[in-house]
Amino acid sequence: MNLQRPNSNEATRTANRSKSVVPSSGLCTRCVDGCTGNCEVFKATFRGRELIYPGPYGEISAGGDKDFPVDYSHLNIQGYALGARGLPKGVKGDPDTATFPGVNTETSYGWTKKVKMKLPVFTGALGSTEIARKNWEHFAIGAAISGVTLVCGENVCGIDPKLERDAKGKVTSAPDMDRRIEVYRRYHQGYGEILVQMNVEDTRLGVAEYVSKKHKLDTIELKWGQGAKCIGGEIKVGSLERAIELQKRGYIVTPDPSNPINQAAFKEGSIKEFERHSRLGFIDEQGFYDEVKRLRGLGFKRITLKTGAYGLRELAMALKWGSKAKIDLLTIDGSSGGTGMSPWRMMEEWGIPSLYLHSASYEFAKKLADKGERVPDLAFAGGFSSEDGVFKALALGAPFVKAVCMGRALMIPGMVGKNIKAWMENGKLPTTVSQFGATPEEIFVNWEDVKNIVGAKEMKNIPFGAIGIYSYTQKLKVGLQQLMAGARCFSLPAITRNDLMALTEEAAKVTGIPYLMEAYLDEAMEILDS
Repeated sequence: MNLQRPNSNEATRTANRSKSVVPSSGLCTRCVDGCTGNCEVFKATFRGRELIYPGPYGEISAGGDKDFPVDYSHLNIQGYALGARGLPKGVKGDPDTATFPGVNTETSYGWTKKVKMKLPVFTGALGSTEIARKNWEHFAIGAAISGVTLVCGENVCGIDPKLERDAKGKVTSAPDMDRRIEVYRRYHQGYGEILVQMNVEDTRLGVAEYVSKKHKLDTIELKWGQGAKCIGGEIKVGSLERAIELQKRGYIVTPDPSNPINQAAFKEGSIKEFERHSRLGFIDEQGFYDEVKRLRGLGFKRITLKTGAYGLRELAMALKWGSKAKIDLLTIDGSSGGTGMSPWRMMEEWGIPSLYLHSASYEFAKKLADKGERVPDLAFAGGFSSEDGVFKALALGAPFVKAVCMGRALMIPGMVGKNIKAWMENGKLPTTVSQFGATPEEIFVNWEDVKNIVGAKEMKNIPFGAIGIYSYTQKLKVGLQQLMAGARCFSLPAITRNDLMALTEEAAKVTGIPYLMEAYLDEAMEILDS
């Protein structure tokens, strides 16, 4: 594994002074009295709890960079010189019919009332974070025109400055949630959907009732966790008044904004922000079934569940209970994920890494299926960003996995597109962009495609970030088509675990995928012995 330095990282804007570092602690081998920094211990000496998070908080996207013993890079994709699986019925595979542009990348999920997507990816939960709020139009429109599902994450109603509640504390008006749903729906092309995620606070606020009654959403998502952290979601608040307001709404806010000592520290400038935290969820089997039944009673056609990098017990509960409750989709998020809002050391050191967790997910799902139990459609999450990762996830979890949930990878194009417009307006296009032209039509390779989707008159209302996301998903689609064609899989259901090989014996042991020197060896020997 690569050397990890637990006392310094670009994410926390810290660095060791010494070239030699103690591997276990990350401390400099020679710590000098008088050093001007800037390791995490040095910086935490005067900024304390701020060093828990990557920064600047709310302005960056950060993902864990721990190098695990085995990961998806230890799998390779098989290629074949004959055959064609997954072609339309009645079509015989030959060089003219089995071409990579003809590969069908559409997928669907759901128990009975299925949702179709144009390709097997969807966004991670974009909730109450500042990045999600200020970039929502880019993210939502980009997902809508790309034909993929958009997950609106937790706490959106709870932090809305214009939130209105009734005497029982239930949501009666949440303008920011309304905006988020309406933006996606305005450009929805018939593929994918917008769904809303709920945690403890959302349940108490009556978010499900609100989005069902006002917006008639078809799908709601329960959240047990994620791959980046084992605590509830958090944001930072730079106003004392705002921190007190959120505390009165029932959130955990630290340091306690109602404490006179903390109020004085904030006014003096030493405390610069407060943290709003969600509560930990507590699950039990009957309670889970009751909640699924309650949500269906509100009119939701589909119930999905998002769980995180917990141990094998919780994984088994999610699969077994999800099967018995007939949920429509289970998203399993491995460590170390994150979009930059999670405690850094937790992001690095907590939970089961993606490949291990996903391998166990397949094993558990197969066990249920072999007993004749219907396994919920699955989605894998946790560090995916490219078409090869999508193929490997679909193959590793076949036939149960229908899609890959992406966090940072589907956010970054939205932010890049937004910034391209700002750079153009300021006359400061970097050469990385200007080498392709000076107008959006020249810069964005998919400009005309998007114009064809929304219409020429509507193009002026499409944010550049949305075009960026569409361009990125098209790269994923074409790249996936090429990989699938090489593996002679011309539709997603044709992908199987046989289309992977393990590069090391350890990877083979973890995943159950054959070691590459053993994969198809029997067939090879038959040919040689014939």
